[in-house]
Amino acid sequence: MRVSDFLTIRDFTSQELLHLLDLARDIKATPAQYQDALKGKTLALIFEKPSLRTRVSFDVGIQQLGGFSVYLSPAEINLGKRESVFDVAKNLERMVQGIMIRTFGHDIVEKMAEYASVPVINGLTDFSHPCQAMADFLTIREHKGTLEGLKLAYVGDSNNVSNSLMFAAARFGVHVAIGSPAGYQPTADVTAWTRDEGRKTGSTLLITTDPAEAVEDADVVYTDTWASMGQEAEAYARKAVFRPYQVNAHLFRKAKKDALFMHCLPAHRGDEVTDDVIDSPHSVVFDEAENRLHAQKAIMLEMMK
Repeated sequence: MRVSDFLTIRDFTSQELLHLLDLARDIKATPAQYQDALKGKTLALIFEKPSLRTRVSFDVGIQQLGGFSVYLSPAEINLGKRESVFDVAKNLERMVQGIMIRTFGHDIVEKMAEYASVPVINGLTDFSHPCQAMADFLTIREHKGTLEGLKLAYVGDSNNVSNSLMFAAARFGVHVAIGSPAGYQPTADVTAWTRDEGRKTGSTLLITTDPAEAVEDADVVYTDTWASMGQEAEAYARKAVFRPYQVNAHLFRKAKKDALFMHCLPAHRGDEVTDDVIDSPHSVVFDEAENRLHAQKAIMLEMMK
């Protein structure tokens, strides 16, 4: 790896990302071979935002690699208020061999990586969710056998998850269609980067306000909550905007007959997705959740070895 921090998919080449997927696949198939890979090393887990999957997958993952974790809640750090990012980074680098941080502003993880001499892994920011994207594409490759040339349709609010999916798709040669209402579409810089980098791998990008157009002939249909953490005050208003973007059986039928349904979870059933889709044989949401463990073990191993 050319870089020692895992902050965004954009920082890595296609070859590096494929290497991580291959490593994750091998770790998943033969976990015993890696049980001492990070023996004696400690990962600090900084949570400014709560999470079921991020907490468990990193906590269990570092232990399965022979290491330890230290959980740090908002009350214990309160970044930027109780202690500065600089001071937290300088303290932790003396005591641990890696830092995972799940927070709000992407600038926080960038500053942590700048100030800390140990690897920093982005567990989520408002801009990027790279570990989720790696688990997602690991899951897609498991079920489809390949990535290049597939079509991934993302329906709903363009957010940190869709940003990372777009970045990864451009690296892996996957076509992306984003179906989002006006005012909730990807930002210009995310769109421009995805299109520019996608030309190198044959990946294409479609952005539309029509969810049916996005889902048409898709190999994968992906959605996420309509109001992310920090947007709770907008939840009621967003429901009216996003109601036409619900992934239900009618919309899903526009995808290919063997299409996968994906969601990073937690899901608000009856809002962005209906039970008959998320509980259908097409749904791989719990495979995704499990693969957070394996993908992140590969990331930790490469960053912290």
